[in-house]
Parts: sequence; C-alpha cells; structure tokens
Amino acid sequence: MKLRTIINISIASTLSSKVCLEENGAEWHARGASVLYNFLMLRRSSRPLIVPIGWGDLGLWGSFLVRILPICAVLSAAGCTGFSSSSHPMVVKRAQMHMGTVVSITAVASDKESGYRTIQAGFDEIKRLEGLLSTWIASSELSHVNTAAGLHPVKVSPETFEIVAKSIEIARLTDGGFNIAVGPAVEAWSVTERQDIPADEELERLKDVVDWTNIRLDQDEQTIFLPRRGMRIDVGGIGKGYAADRAATAMKRMGAQGGVVALSGDIKTFGVLPHAAGFPVGIKHPRQEGRVIAVIDLRDEAISTAGDYERFFERNGIRYHHILDPKTLQPARTCQSVSVIGKEGTLVDGLDTGIFVLGPERGMALVERLPEVEAVIVDDQGRVMVSSGLRARLRELR
Repeated sequence: MKLRTIINISIASTLSSKVCLEENGAEWHARGASVLYNFLMLRRSSRPLIVPIGWGDLGLWGSFLVRILPICAVLSAAGCTGFSSSSHPMVVKRAQMHMGTVVSITAVASDKESGYRTIQAGFDEIKRLEGLLSTWIASSELSHVNTAAGLHPVKVSPETFEIVAKSIEIARLTDGGFNIAVGPAVEAWSVTERQDIPADEELERLKDVVDWTNIRLDQDEQTIFLPRRGMRIDVGGIGKGYAADRAATAMKRMGAQGGVVALSGDIKTFGVLPHAAGFPVGIKHPRQEGRVIAVIDLRDEAISTAGDYERFFERNGIRYHHILDPKTLQPARTCQSVSVIGKEGTLVDGLDTGIFVLGPERGMALVERLPEVEAVIVDDQGRVMVSSGLRARLRELR
C-alpha cells in the first residue's frame, strides 16, 4: 500500500523573467516572488496523497474521496503579458482517467500547442500500456497469461515481458518482499471490503500459488508461463511507475523541456519548471495528519511511497493492512512508511513495497548498496531513517 506523499511543487526561487501557465484554457500569469503548483488529492487511495505543504489544516483535503488530481496551479505575483512569445516557457497541464486513477501530466514547452502535444503523447503511451498490462481488461496480455496458468505459455509484447522481468529482478533484490504473484492472498484479506482475517489454513493453501519463483520467462520465445493453476500475476505495484517512465520518454521525444507525470502517487519528473531548481516533494507523516517529515527537490527523478495507513482495518487494537509479507501472508509489521527516490519510476515503485516488507534495517542496507537510489523509512516505532545520499538534500526534516 502506498502512503500519502505530499507533492508540493512549490518553487521558492525568485522568477527573474516572465513565466506563463495555462490550465484548461485559463491563463495564469506570474512575475516575481514564487511559483506554487499544487497537487490536491480528491479521492482516498492506496497510493500517496498529494496535498500542498503549508495550507493550514490538511484534514479538509484528506476527506476528499477521489484519487490524486492536480487541479490548481497558482503563480503568485503581478501579471504578465505576451503569452505567444516563444522565448517564454509555457507550463500546461491536463488530467485524464487511466489505469483506474486520475493521471495528471504537466509539461514545460515553448508554447501552449507544443505543450499539449507532448502531454497527449504521454497520455497515449499510458493508455497503450494499460491495454497490455491491466488485469481488469479481459483482452490484456496479462489477463491472457493468468487465464493460461497451468496450461501453456503466452507470447507477449516486449513491454509486458520487460515489466514482468523487472518485477522478478526487484523480487530478487528484496528477497521476495516485492511479489507480483501475491494477489490471491491480498484478495483473501480484502482489507477494504470484507475486512476478513483469513484462517491460517486458508493462507497455507495459497502459498503454492503466490510463489513468484514459479513464474517462467522465455526470452527467446518472448513468453510468460504460470505453471500452477490458480496462479496469477498483477503488476499494479510497479505498473504505474513503469507507465510514468514511458510517458516521460514519449513527452521528451515530442520536445517537452520538462514535466511531471503523476499516476496516482507514482511521480516522475524530468527537466525543471522555469527558474526552479527542481520539483519539491514533501513526505507526509504516516501517523500525524498534516505533518511533513521531509522535503526534497526532485531533479529528473521519481518517487514512490508505501505506507500502512490508507487501506487498513483494526481489530482488537491491531492494524491489518494490505502490504503482505509474501513469506507469511500476514501484514508486514516493521515499517509505517517507505519512500524511495531514484532515476526510474519502475524501480522505485517496486522497491518501496519490497523494502517495507524487508524492514528498516535490511531495507536501508539494500538502498545503500543500490546506485542512485535513496530512501526515507519510518519504522514501526515512528523513528525516521534517511539514506546517506539523501541527508544533505532534505529540508524541513523533523
């Protein structure tokens, strides 16, 4: 499960020249002090909540029940003119529904039309991937793989093969903590619907069909095979990060100078906003509503957060959430939240869950071994651990 992360793209640097932004046809102008670009969450989700830092009582925003929707962009200061000038970067933004959530894409381009073309290229890529990867679509390649479990291999596209191969790689890195085959056990718990505590016997019966090491990939034939009936794989824990990576690549190919691709709480940034050092991201405290424990500027990076408090229920004072330890099929207990930052959305999207299961000590040891990967881990006692390469970059850690 993904923790509420706060994405506050709040640019504190002074704007020395004009910057223009269009939001759904309404032009916003700015010149002077600062830029504030806020993602406001309008739906509860297992993904990070994106809300603005420093807007007072955040409880109001937490009550909205839609997924992350970037709905406002405010550029504070005096107005400017001359939107058509190609010398002034234009920031444009649009949102659509894909992969079961609101997808928001922001682009920095030389003009409005170019910006919208790059955004559309991002949406088109995400929609294409959804058709390949979503297990909610009966005709998708992963649905075909699951239907053929125990019967025969299924030939798939390079993209489907790649994301399953990367999922297996992250499973190895995290000693099985990240597991795309654990879905049957997650369904048995059903923490947001039935809120059952499954019997030990039921979970024991599921262990054979949630073993990720049984997934068979044939590179030469480009096939995926699940050898046991009842097995199924779901890349929901990594697919949004993968889609964000691919959408950003498509946008850059179309000429975007910078941008943000936000699929629920998986955030991929590239380039920068005009006159800004990066895209500031705040990580929300997993137990204290409205409190930010860290802020960091993302620069051509992605962030993903896993947490135990968005989808859960409590019974006799015990919290049951849906991040399961695949070895026990019980909720993982040693972390409250894990935020991972790296160059690839695909990698950080899988690592956050895997590290949550590994626990703070083993998880941080893994982060320190991986190049260009950083993390902030809040353990089960609320203690905050920060990777060595991230400490000098954090602001407002408290």
